[in-house]
Amino acid sequence: MTADDSFGRIDDEDYPAYTMGRAAELLGTTQSFLRAIGEARLITPLRSEGGHRRYSRYQLRIAARARELVDHGTSVEAACRIIVLEDQLEEAQRINAEYRRAAEAANPTTTP
Repeated sequence: MTADDSFGRIDDEDYPAYTMGRAAELLGTTQSFLRAIGEARLITPLRSEGGHRRYSRYQLRIAARARELVDHGTSVEAACRIIVLEDQLEEAQRINAEYRRAAEAANPTTTP
């Protein structure tokens, strides 16, 4: 990938632009915290050609939520589970809203 290719991906939320050190610095946490949430499979950083972990902005947001929970006394494992459940709930609510809109479109009711 050339520098021009990388520049074109600057707004890509999933582009693994951050090294582990930079990600930890941005989050105000340690590299071991990032390894722990990786081991808990909350996030799976991509690896550079040299085998180094690289994080996307999307992954950093998830890690920041985990850190917030841990800072409030939740264990890393529990924080990871909470985040997975939050994500599942959000997806279920999105699907329910789609079904509701489809049902309303199929059976419009008249209001006086």
